[in-house]
Amino acid sequence: MHAPMMGTGRAPTAGISRPLRNSQLAELLARAAEASEGNKQRAFRRAARRALLWPMEAADLVAEGRSLTELVAVGPFVGRQIHEWLREPPVVPDAPPTRRGFISYCEAREVVAQHPDWERGLRGDLQMHTTYTDGGGTIAEMVEAAEPQGYQYIALTDHSQQLKIAKGMDEAGFAIQDREIAATNAALAAAGKGPRVLRGIEMNVSTEGAGDMDERFLADRDIVLGAFHGQLRKTDDQTDRYLKALGNRTVDVHAHPRGRIWNFRLGLTADWRRVVERATELDKALEIDAYPDRQDLNVELLRLAAETGCRISIGTDAHTPSELFVIWIGVGAAIMAGLRREQILNYLTADELRAWVTRRRARA
Repeated sequence: MHAPMMGTGRAPTAGISRPLRNSQLAELLARAAEASEGNKQRAFRRAARRALLWPMEAADLVAEGRSLTELVAVGPFVGRQIHEWLREPPVVPDAPPTRRGFISYCEAREVVAQHPDWERGLRGDLQMHTTYTDGGGTIAEMVEAAEPQGYQYIALTDHSQQLKIAKGMDEAGFAIQDREIAATNAALAAAGKGPRVLRGIEMNVSTEGAGDMDERFLADRDIVLGAFHGQLRKTDDQTDRYLKALGNRTVDVHAHPRGRIWNFRLGLTADWRRVVERATELDKALEIDAYPDRQDLNVELLRLAAETGCRISIGTDAHTPSELFVIWIGVGAAIMAGLRREQILNYLTADELRAWVTRRRARA
């Protein structure tokens, strides 16, 4: 489960006195898109969005004498512009709020490489989606993609019934999926391989903190993620909304809390210290959604979790098997924020994770 084109790391970059990082190139590309029209605008916009996910620093690619068109969404036109920026690096302006606080895959991998125990100890991915709702991979395909990582478990967290746009399922739909999960786990156990598949859910949570699934059904899930999916552009303080959501006793993990999306949506605002402290008191987990467009929670807010000891869950929010490698963005953010591995659910064994869920729910 690695990016498809790995380089040699931060090798010295010949002929470039101050190499630009991919995160800086993403900002320059986004600004170039804003200043362009038509096909040029679309080309710059696509490249800007993908730059955070490039598996190798563009500057290192040039240093090795390779073409920038090896990078996803970089054609000859965009490649020439990037090459010009690398040759004569401009001053990179501060990113606007909708693009602020994002790290690139390459930056995250460098951080993780300096902490090998974090890479070796990772035991699972706690958010992903399948073809049962809006994902593009079957259960078998997601398991196959996760297996090389050596995970003990992966959580399938398809959407709940109110999220019609994502083909959200009711209890009957999850019952069908559960049967396939049971058969998959039995086959993996018989073969002596593969991660255990957890019966999860990403449940829609209302502004009043209510879920949209039967509580008896939720009590039988291995893990329950709750998330806001509506009214995500509100600009006033949403602290009370978060406190109500945290008060929902059926939810184990509050997923992608801010609801932000790179260059598209700023996400919600709140008194984050109060939110994190309340989650800590309730022994609930807040999520790092590691998908490059989300990175939610980001490093700045994760530092509050490091202070309080709040539990953290990391999920790729992968919708295809090829996206599972972005887990390292979440791990890198956790390290950069000063979190301890003991706070992070993904470093628990399957038995430890199950015990935490049972204990948290009993307390609730």
